[in-house]
Amino acid sequence: MMRTRFAPSPTGLLHLGHAYAAGFAYREAQAAGGEFLIRLEDIDGTRNRPEFETAIFEDMAWLGLTWQQPVRKQSEHFDDYRAALDQLQALGLLYPCFCTRKEIQAEISNAGHAPQGPDGPLYPGTCRHRSPAEQQGKIASGQPYALRLDVDKARQLVGKDLPWHDRAHGDFIAQPQLFGDVVLARKETPGSYHLAVVIDDALQHITLVTRGEDLLPATHLHRLLQELLKLPVPEWKHHRVITDDEGKRLAKRDDARSIRSFRESGWTAERVWAAVV
Repeated sequence: MMRTRFAPSPTGLLHLGHAYAAGFAYREAQAAGGEFLIRLEDIDGTRNRPEFETAIFEDMAWLGLTWQQPVRKQSEHFDDYRAALDQLQALGLLYPCFCTRKEIQAEISNAGHAPQGPDGPLYPGTCRHRSPAEQQGKIASGQPYALRLDVDKARQLVGKDLPWHDRAHGDFIAQPQLFGDVVLARKETPGSYHLAVVIDDALQHITLVTRGEDLLPATHLHRLLQELLKLPVPEWKHHRVITDDEGKRLAKRDDARSIRSFRESGWTAERVWAAVV
């Protein structure tokens, strides 16, 4: 059974870009006689709002979409992410990072240059070589920290190429070093986007991951995590990203382009679909 999903975060009203992404996944499932799921990526508890969660379901239903139940909410499954972190920790692939964003930026500036990744300059590895005693001392003192993945060590442990296939863009060999030593968890949150999405897709038996082309580079890292955690490997299909008149990607703060605003101004669902096809 083919299964795909639309995974918004309840941190604002959905916009036309979300409508396109949801419709894209829905049509892929319908064409294959498969199942379409909605998942709430609400792991960031500081920005989520109940009213936005309600609006997601109302807007999706108004657009004519139906989905499988129950809806998975990341905030209800922290134990799944902790278990994955424990597996990576047992492999010796995680290390605590005590650097603040300001400190990281200062080190990069002092170095004069830094390798660039899809999300900007890569972490310079400041905390990678701290001794266990130093790590434990900082943790015991209550200093905030994040858990980073030692990507080079992880690649050495895997010891082979990791292929993956995108139905729109073809075949790839994973290059997770593009992201450097990414953060997989913070002291207060047992999972980052990268870790949670990989675990969620596996536990929900997702066979086709559809999402915007801006997230295509992240798949290199996700493929590594799947291998390390012995998870099934889906296919991917990255679609175009809806932009505004100036070519900028739509954002939730742009309320004028929200699905809710179009509904309230008298648009029909058919007109919304016509605007994003």
